[in-house]
Amino acid sequence: MKFAICNEIFKEWNDIARTFSYVKETGYDGIELAPFTFSQYVTDISPETRKEIVKRAREVDLDVIGIHWVFVGPEGLHINHPDKEHRDRAAQYLVDLARFCGDVGGHVMIFGSPKQRNVHESLTYAQAFEYTAAVFEQALPACEKHGVTICMEPLTHLETNFCTSAADTVKLIERVNHPKFRLLLDTKAMTFEEEDRPALIRKYAKYLAHYHANDENMNGPGFGDVDFGPIFQALRDIDYKGYMSVEVFKFELGPETIATKSLEYLKKFA
Repeated sequence: MKFAICNEIFKEWNDIARTFSYVKETGYDGIELAPFTFSQYVTDISPETRKEIVKRAREVDLDVIGIHWVFVGPEGLHINHPDKEHRDRAAQYLVDLARFCGDVGGHVMIFGSPKQRNVHESLTYAQAFEYTAAVFEQALPACEKHGVTICMEPLTHLETNFCTSAADTVKLIERVNHPKFRLLLDTKAMTFEEEDRPALIRKYAKYLAHYHANDENMNGPGFGDVDFGPIFQALRDIDYKGYMSVEVFKFELGPETIATKSLEYLKKFA
């Protein structure tokens, strides 16, 4: 199993070289980038910064695996807005994100963005479903060009009202029906699923392209009550070849403690 960590916990360091070196020295194989940690708009991340990301990663032999928190920063983005102009803007931003992801050597683009995917108040779920599918379809040729897979993330009903289960998310994946549109499963986000996490991993194995490790308490793996033993067994059972990436939502313990303790816990099962 290969392990990565999401970079937003290191945002206050404001130092690409220091962050990448620390992540590698701690024992991670890769890093997952949140574009907002570099600029509000991904289009404003300069060619020089993109080159520096690639350079610093190569210097320490760290894999930039991809990007997440992709609609955080820009204002007004909504993936199923009733106005086509708004949807086209969302599709174009996905294209811009795919270009950035490819530029820095990434291969997965995680789409969570709960607020920006909520069913618009003027739409039915079915209408929002079709609009969302069409937006992703617009962006996928660019993803293919840049070697990037969009990983759609089921989120809880506390965060959004669209794709709140793995089953609903797989329906969207099947509707889009493109090899560059796959599934991400997130430990925390599976909290309210009817089936347990190992069962979901096995059930949707053929769609799974990425996995986020955290806990129901929003901290890192090993900081709460979730037992990762059965999760690892399920991933082994399906011969999962992707990354397991640590993503947390509470930063109070500090990046060093979060990064070190999370990986120590995960490696008990690897």
